[in-house]
This record gives sequence, structure tokens and C-alpha cells, in this order.
Amino acid sequence: MFHSQRLSRSLLHMLLLSLITITSIGYAHAEQKLQVGHFDIHYMALSSTFITPEIAKTYGIERSSYNGLVNITVLNTNLEGNPAIPVEISGIANNLLDARITLDFKEIREGNSIYYIAEVPYRDDQEVNFTIAIKYGNQLNTSLKFKQKFYVD
Repeated sequence: MFHSQRLSRSLLHMLLLSLITITSIGYAHAEQKLQVGHFDIHYMALSSTFITPEIAKTYGIERSSYNGLVNITVLNTNLEGNPAIPVEISGIANNLLDARITLDFKEIREGNSIYYIAEVPYRDDQEVNFTIAIKYGNQLNTSLKFKQKFYVD
């Protein structure tokens, strides 16, 4: 259990480090946020090569120059500490040729943090459009749309 907790914390640190790295080198649009009522939806898409092989193995993620990750976290800003909340989430990714991929989100819990991660294949210099449905009981029912350009490293 201790080893698993340490790896979970490593994933959180990896995602934060990825945000800093992506922002500092201008590689992609790092984390973004959508505010819907008293919910903040944080989202980002990045290459799976940003994560370590150990983290990829732990969470069953294919680490490849042609595989991206979508990361979604929903925070309730109406509660003290803006805690992450568990949501129902589904989504579709499609490229400019309209090839559609259903996103299979995995829920990852690290202490009080809750992340939803899905893999998406891509080709070099390819823009992928994401449409993600997010629901939290009768308090949140929204659709998130964004696009991300991926590059093979």
C-alpha cells in the first residue's frame, strides 16, 4: 500500500511538473479551466511521453510518441478548500478527418484529489477536438469542448 501511495503522489507531481514544463517551453496549451456555476473544471491534454514508465505501468497507460492523455479535474468552489468531486464523465475525440474515438476515462484518487484520465492516439502535427460531458448529480450537467494540437517527439 505504501508503494502504491508513493506512486500515486508521483503521478500528481508528474502532472504538475508537466504543466510547468509545457508552459515554460510553449509546447502546448497547458492546463485550462472552465467555470460553470460554482464548479471549476480543469483540463489539459499532453503527450503520454511526459509520464515516467513506472507511472504508465501503474495506471495501465500506453506510453508512446503517438499516444496522448486527457486529464480532467472538477473542483467545487462552493465548499471550503475547493475540494475535487467525483463526476460522471464521458467523451469523444475526433481529428480533422472526423475519425472519432470514444474516450475511456479512468478515475484516479490521490488523497483528496480526483482525476479523470483518458488516452487518445494521434499523428504528428495533428489537431484533436475533444467533446466531454460532465455530470454531478443535479448540480452540474455540462459539455466541455476544446482542441489540442499534438506533435510527435
